[in-house]
Amino acid sequence: MTENLVVVNGKKLIDWGSFHREFAAAFGFPDFYGNNMNAWIDCVSSLADPDEGMTKIHCAKGRVVTLQIDHAADMKAEHPELFSALLESVAFVNWRLVQVGEPPVLALALDV
Repeated sequence: MTENLVVVNGKKLIDWGSFHREFAAAFGFPDFYGNNMNAWIDCVSSLADPDEGMTKIHCAKGRVVTLQIDHAADMKAEHPELFSALLESVAFVNWRLVQVGEPPVLALALDV
């Protein structure tokens, strides 16, 4: 499936377990998803490469998927560690791709 928008409810991201469950469901991570930030980064890094089988959401090379976090201000206030990890991981995914000559794949939309 090719999509341009993935929406996650920030109010549902209350601990590491819920963080990984919600993102695995939203992006369609594989059954062997490791439920940690390294696995999250690996899965999201492959948004433009559907042959890797790491997500059910994809975008064409040179395009981005927008990750919209609803209630991001609440998430930031109530769970700053999760919020910070999300920001850092999105930035790292894009930086890692740029370092190997690939375009960024993920935009982040927040209501902070």
